[in-house]
Amino acid sequence: MLKRLFDIIFSSLGLILLLPLLLVIALILKLESEGAVFYKQVRVGKGNLDFKIFKFRTMFIGSDKKGLLTVGDRDSRVTNTGFFLRKYKLDELPQLINVFLGSMSFVGPRPEVRHYVNYYSADDMQILSVKPGITDYASIIFRDEAELLKTAENPEELYINTILPQKIALNKKYIESASLLVDFKIIIKTIQTILG
Repeated sequence: MLKRLFDIIFSSLGLILLLPLLLVIALILKLESEGAVFYKQVRVGKGNLDFKIFKFRTMFIGSDKKGLLTVGDRDSRVTNTGFFLRKYKLDELPQLINVFLGSMSFVGPRPEVRHYVNYYSADDMQILSVKPGITDYASIIFRDEAELLKTAENPEELYINTILPQKIALNKKYIESASLLVDFKIIIKTIQTILG
């Protein structure tokens, strides 16, 4: 209950205070390339239910049909503005809408697409017992995931066999010790990681 109250208060404040920045980003995206300002992708949330996650569109139209993973910061599908937004995680700002609506929280396991959730074991499904978040331990540790995938001969295989299991372990760690204090620490560390 306290966490939900925190989410409502700070997501609404964030949307109000960041509105000028959100409008500028939206305008730049419209001027740079065709397509909607927001990219809405189906992810798996609490209770194993699908929901649509909001992001600023960072790729050219139809790019998601060429693969689910972004390989390298300079993936040819990513627009110039998209590169900047991804680098500083500004593409994630619209998820404040998800937090306000209640499909996400500020901190919680990052939601996966159904394709990767299908690789979860029965025990891994406990991750879906809590709301997904904008940031988590894995977001910090795998800050440069796209660059890591770029070095792989088979990015999909690397993600499924190496990265995903580590993310799952980190998500379980979060669930075992979840508290508002832990959330604050993750938020602060996330900001430090982005600025660093």
